[in-house]
Amino acid sequence: MKAIVTVLGKDKVGIMAKVCVYLAEKNVNILDVSQTIIQDYFDMIMIVDVSKLTCSFGDFTDELAELGKQIGLMIKAQREEIFKNMYRV
Repeated sequence: MKAIVTVLGKDKVGIMAKVCVYLAEKNVNILDVSQTIIQDYFDMIMIVDVSKLTCSFGDFTDELAELGKQIGLMIKAQREEIFKNMYRV
């Protein structure tokens, strides 16, 4: 099962490292990543494999949101099928 993780906020050192460490601790594999810094803002989208996730998907999304608050960012995760349906034309 795949999920989309988005990270958005003011750029600072260590954003990618903190998110990647959290994902590794939850046994989440990063399949693809795109990141951009526009002026002082950091934007990252990751496609991840959550089929071996070590907690519930609800806990995963809550913990990512909490991690974001701790480092001053907005971090969200959605199941791939929900993401695809939201943006279907």
